[in-house]
Amino acid sequence: MFYVSIQAVFLLWATTISTPFLNSAASGFVPSINHDVRFNGRQRGSKYENSMNENTRISATASSWFTRQQTCRMATSSNNENENEASNIIKTMTQKLKDKIMTSPTRSAYFSLWMALCGAILGPFLDSYHSAFGVLRYDEPIRFVTLPLLGGSVEHPALTTAWWVPELFGFAGFLIGWLYILLDEVLETEEGKTRPEPPFILAGIAFFTFQYWLSGILYELGSFDRSSILFTMTTLSAIGYVGFDSSKAGFWTSLATAIGGPLIEVGLISSLSGHGGYHYTDLGETGFFPLWICPVYFLGGPANGNLARGIWNGLTSTTGEKISNEKEQTLDGPKCTVCNDTRAVGCPNCDSLGYYVSYNRKVKCNCCKGRGLVICRNCFSEYGDDPYDIEGIRDIMGRMPD
Repeated sequence: MFYVSIQAVFLLWATTISTPFLNSAASGFVPSINHDVRFNGRQRGSKYENSMNENTRISATASSWFTRQQTCRMATSSNNENENEASNIIKTMTQKLKDKIMTSPTRSAYFSLWMALCGAILGPFLDSYHSAFGVLRYDEPIRFVTLPLLGGSVEHPALTTAWWVPELFGFAGFLIGWLYILLDEVLETEEGKTRPEPPFILAGIAFFTFQYWLSGILYELGSFDRSSILFTMTTLSAIGYVGFDSSKAGFWTSLATAIGGPLIEVGLISSLSGHGGYHYTDLGETGFFPLWICPVYFLGGPANGNLARGIWNGLTSTTGEKISNEKEQTLDGPKCTVCNDTRAVGCPNCDSLGYYVSYNRKVKCNCCKGRGLVICRNCFSEYGDDPYDIEGIRDIMGRMPD
């Protein structure tokens, strides 16, 4: 009993003594644990944030690289499409010119001959106005004092020219004529302008002749300076172009004539000097000729152009039977129920739309090149085309209307 009491007293004392230490230890230990937990948590949070920032930066870099790659691919694709379109346009134009010339080689040959002949006959008489009025002088002139229907005298011969003048004007007639016919085809001149009536053609030639004659008269009078003659000739050229042509083909051909003609004269004056050549009595602003010569050349475009159109149409009527037979042979192909003899069907790759949608944007179909049409397989072999000639097939499709 006494022993138990002693143990109870000892435990009470130990508890009393140790309680402050236990409280102190407890109060010192728990905050330490909480501090470590918070510190370690901040470390783990900082590492997590850094990891998220790194992932975000990598993702942004990858997205930027992908965007640049897409932009480069789109730019390359756009350039390739533009190059293909330009190539197709050139091929189409080339084929049009080839068809225009080779549809009837006989007509083309006769046309070339007629245009050269007209230029060789009419050109020297127009040029003779400038000889008669002193605009130019030939080193070794050939004079025809009188000619039937034209008269003439020693003082004013009916024709003054040189041996090389008819050939030069013949080449000019040939060149201007073909430029008109081919550019009418390429630039798709409207039907009414490509079929002038004979009175209209003769009126245009007469107006050009009047301009040529008037330029010589104004020069001979001596009371008009270069600027006045240039203004008058330019005005007449504008009136003549609008009244007798006003087509794109006519404008470009006349502009080429107004630039090319004087340049050829520079070469002739330089190379033929002292060898049966010629010279202008007024060297003008260029040192070779006055500038008012250029609008005179310009008006030669519509005069020659309408003559060329008339001759071409006349030869078409003359050789029409042969041309008609050639066209009938082309049109009387196999009767295809799939394409109705058009040789073109809807593109199956893009459902005839010419494009398909990818990533919410329209992409040009590479199979049909954006046209929505491909060549008909049902009747392909009936035309004798080579199925392995891819360029040939593209050429056929390029010449087909949409």
